[in-house]
This record gives sequence, C-alpha cells and structure tokens, in this order.
Amino acid sequence: MAWVDAHCHIWALARGDYAWLDPTDPAFAPIAQDFGADALGQRLQAAGISRAIVVQAAPTEAETLWLLEQARNAPHIAAIVGWADMTDPGFAARVEKLSAAPALRGIRPMLQDLSPDWILHAPIPGWADALIDAGLCFDALVRPAHLAVLARVLARNPDLPVVIDHAAKPALSAPDGDPRHQIWRDGMARLSSETQALCKISGLLTEMAPAELPRARDLLFPLLDQLLGWFGAERLMWGSDWPVLRLAGTYTDWHRLSAEWLAGQSDPVQEQISGLTAARFYTLPEDAT
Repeated sequence: MAWVDAHCHIWALARGDYAWLDPTDPAFAPIAQDFGADALGQRLQAAGISRAIVVQAAPTEAETLWLLEQARNAPHIAAIVGWADMTDPGFAARVEKLSAAPALRGIRPMLQDLSPDWILHAPIPGWADALIDAGLCFDALVRPAHLAVLARVLARNPDLPVVIDHAAKPALSAPDGDPRHQIWRDGMARLSSETQALCKISGLLTEMAPAELPRARDLLFPLLDQLLGWFGAERLMWGSDWPVLRLAGTYTDWHRLSAEWLAGQSDPVQEQISGLTAARFYTLPEDAT
C-alpha cells in the first residue's frame, strides 16, 4: 500500500501566530518547539510513507504563505491546506490568488474554536462558491456540537468538497453517559448519509484520557468500524496529526495501531483508507515511488 499522511503540521514558533500553543503551559511541553519540513520527512520515511498533506495551524494568511514556501523545497509535502479570512469581503479574490500556488489544495477555518453557528452567519455570502471556483477543498475542523450546523451548510452547498478533520473529535475521554456521544453518533451518521463529506481518521489518540491509552485498541477499533460502516472506504482517509500526536504517543505507535486495524479489512479497503482516498480528494499527482 502507498500510504499518504492526510493530516499533519509543521510550525516555527518564532513566527508568533500560534496563539493556541502556549510554550509556558506544561501540557504543551511535547510540542512547544519548532517542527519543520525536515523533521516531518524523517517521521514519514521511518514509517515508509512518501507523501503528506500539511494543514494550517494558525488562523493567518501569513502562515499559509510560509507553508507554501516550505513545500517548494520539500517533495514529501504533497499539498497544503491553508487559511484565508472567510469574513473578508475580498475572500474570493484572496483564495483565487492563493490557489495560483500549485501546492494549495484547500482552506481550513479553525471552526472548533468558534461558536457552532459561526459558519452560518459570519462568512461572506458565496464563500463556498469562491472555494469551488478556485478548485479548493474545505477541511472542517469541528467538534460534535458543530455537526448539525455543518450538515445544514453542506445541504446548501452540495458541490463543495469537504472532509471532516479528526472524525469530528469524539469525546473519547468522557464517561458513557456524556451527551456528546449521542450528538456525535447522530451527527456523523447524518453527514455520512445526507452529504458527500469525507472523514479523516486522525487526531483520535489525543482525544483519549491518558489512562486509556494502554487500551486504545479496544476503544478505537469499534469506533473505526463504525466510521467505515457509515462512510465507506472511499470516503475515509488516514492521517497522523503529527506533531500534535506527540501529546498522546509517537508517530510509529499511531501508524502501527492504524495498520493493525486496516489489516483486518479487505485489500481494496486498505488501499483506499491508507492513501487512495486522500490522493483523490486532494488531487495529488500519481505517486512516482
């Protein structure tokens, strides 16, 4: 299988626009440092992966331009998902200009940090058409509380290519009775049946409580089975969420755990989720390796 890491990041803290990443907070110690294209390449090579999609980690166009510059000298960065201000009246012109960069494949607002109804009212009218016209995809970084609104947005914009990041961050550390579990199940089932949205199998280890990590297999495999039943292999793609992944485990740990689950699936399912879905969604050129 030719794996594609459909979701990872690089950053340089001195750039100064990663407000969420507080280097003085001990909880962020494993990731409060620079992670560049070379470091990403080393992780990919160790896992036998040749290509990755690098996703924005700061809500600034400056970071998007920086990511595009990094990609020019890093052949393992197959595409960039950037950021642009969806509330700016000039949004359409901005994404048209940004899309001239060959590596740019999508835009991602950081919806998880915004109210669930933000996307209904704050962006300019026609934002989805602007992305479609520019040939760009939309990465939906959401939590369970955003799913009902996301379904409404996608019903209005059925031609917008959308992928749900991190499987909408199910509340894996919450007790069984937490209402977010049912909200997540209802929302993801609805999105899978009523829209053409895709879903990333990524960012799940960091949603677990540390005490649960030793039993990640028992917790995650049924969830992955559920996602496969809802979306099918052609709408699922694998990603690492490195280096955020370091808050919960190593690149090798997550890759091996994912490969173990995939080994129980048919060859066509394995091929789609490990790489083909991401390559098709982000319109990557044929892998030469």
